[in-house]
Amino acid sequence: MDVEVLVVGAGPVGLALACALRQHGVSVRVVDKAVGPATTSRANFVHARGSEVLDRLDALGDLPQESVRAMTITTYAGDRPMMRIRFGDPGLGTAAPPMVISQARIEEQLRERLAALGGQPEWGNGLAEARQDATGVTAVLADGATVHAGWIVGCDGTGSTVRKLAGIGFPGVQVSERFLLVDGRLDGDPPLDRSGTSGWAHRDGLLGAMPMPGGQWRLLAYDAAFTDDKPTEEQIADRVRRILPQRTGLTGLRLGEVTWASLFRVHRRLADSYRAGRILLAGDAAHVHAPFGGQGMLTGLGDAENLAWKLALVVRGLATERLLDTYHAERRPLATAVLRGSTAATKVNIAGGPLGRFLRDQVLMRVFSQAWIQRWTTYTTSQLWVSYRRGPLGGRGGKPRPGDRVPDLACERSDGTRTRLHAELRGAWAVVGGGAEAAFGTARRRLGDRVVRLRANGLRSGPALLVRPDGHLACKGGPAEFDRWLDGALG
Repeated sequence: MDVEVLVVGAGPVGLALACALRQHGVSVRVVDKAVGPATTSRANFVHARGSEVLDRLDALGDLPQESVRAMTITTYAGDRPMMRIRFGDPGLGTAAPPMVISQARIEEQLRERLAALGGQPEWGNGLAEARQDATGVTAVLADGATVHAGWIVGCDGTGSTVRKLAGIGFPGVQVSERFLLVDGRLDGDPPLDRSGTSGWAHRDGLLGAMPMPGGQWRLLAYDAAFTDDKPTEEQIADRVRRILPQRTGLTGLRLGEVTWASLFRVHRRLADSYRAGRILLAGDAAHVHAPFGGQGMLTGLGDAENLAWKLALVVRGLATERLLDTYHAERRPLATAVLRGSTAATKVNIAGGPLGRFLRDQVLMRVFSQAWIQRWTTYTTSQLWVSYRRGPLGGRGGKPRPGDRVPDLACERSDGTRTRLHAELRGAWAVVGGGAEAAFGTARRRLGDRVVRLRANGLRSGPALLVRPDGHLACKGGPAEFDRWLDGALG
């Protein structure tokens, strides 16, 4: 075997998966048909859950300091503010903040982390063929080279070659017509407020402006009247320049230098399965939906982290392949919920009829002005609420239940040094609680040496917690409870 896991696609999901696998000691090769790293921003918002994943990968670095903390969204009708939503920590115990930052910068940080772990993407060399057998997958790359891998994971986007070669269906529908997207500079007197995102509800379509690092702005406009199928970046920028004062009512607001422009249509698609034998899917290769709410890259990063620890256990011979079926069982229901929510948000934002605009501008605007609704919105979009308690690895009982996310607790190592729970979950499991030595021994016997022992304030008594590398509770109790859960999970 040439490599244990071949990752196809060097975007944020493929890079995150490769980093996580390397943390677990798995050999990885990453290939991508693109000639080099992307330089455009594309996704530009990372919610708290995404920041947590980057933190557990030790890839967060200085991104919080570089990011723009634009945590409000103000919606206007002309120059009249109709609604303001404030985002923040919904009290779920996280040290990782939401960030407005370019996807290109996140990918750069992940490449640096992968390099520190001994890997690097291979550009200009995608997947051409894949044949499975009992021992692995024989992959033929675009350059003609043959690679025998134990597993292949497709992180190669909505047009995934891996998904097509695996014969996995990707049904769905188009949700909307054209959106125009531009990154550039805005000039005006008075200047637009950079403390948050601004959006304008207009009869011709929504227009939004989000501040980006380096003084840039991201402009997004729904424009069903724009009929060009393959416009140039200059044509897109010119169109946005024309509609900007019309939709905002700010005649002095001008779009200056443009660094990137694109046109896209919103689709809703979900893979029939996340696994076909030794081939798996993650990120946009498995699910695609509207950009509203910033859920795309966030969901993909969660896919990568969930899959990595399971695949690592199988590769190391500590679990059977049945464990990989829980990846589909835990992650696909979340993607289904995300698709529903983003589709609903799209339909609300592009409402063109009188009734739809009335419901959006008069009813929903007032509802979303309520403080408790804003807290709920932050909680929902952050994905800190995600739990697998109803999945095959979940369970019942008092909170936290097996499958629930465990907050980033302040902890102590066995030598008394202070740490955080999530900082210890970098390719490792954690046993947390007072008097948990016997349970710790059970975990080490079943999971190997990638288990850490921690003490946490507030958990000096009670059952020990076995925390998964992705920050979710595996089980709680003593050696018998640990063995029972591990018997079921590891097969």
